Amino acid sequence: LCMMRNLEIERLGLAAMGLGIARRSINVMKGYANERSAFGKKLFSFGQVQSLISKSYAEYMAGRSYVYGLANSLDLNSYGNGLDADGTKLYCANMAKVVSDRAIQVLGGYGYVGEYTVERLWRDAKLLEIGGGTNESHEKNMARDLSRMDHDLE
Repeated sequence: LCMMRNLEIERLGLAAMGLGIARRSINVMKGYANERSAFGKKLFSFGQVQSLISKSYAEYMAGRSYVYGLANSLDLNSYGNGLDADGTKLYCANMAKVVSDRAIQVLGGYGYVGEYTVERLWRDAKLLEIGGGTNESHEKNMARDLSRMDHDLE
């Protein structure tokens, strides 16, 4: 009981770390795109930059809803939330890496150097795909749990 419950809590915590990485990446993108100009216009006025930032925000909010929903419903006296514990970690780890990768893209060459934080955020996000169980192990666990589910999704 304790080991399974602790794995669920660990995976939820790692998903929350992914949220933090994504949020910080979005804030860095926003700040840089509002400060930096190219061709006489703020970077935020370019469609590609708008797309990168807006998609990142939408994905962040989806992950946030998933994590907060699971955290709110988690019963610390039992286990049985493995499907969503795996799901939040799988989604948020990948989302954090994609969002931090977009931040590197928005910052251009600055995104790749240690002076800005986004290169570290990308490395931290990549580690989330490995630590606490690889993405592949979460996919396997989720497929197993879904195959055993005796009811339709709501």
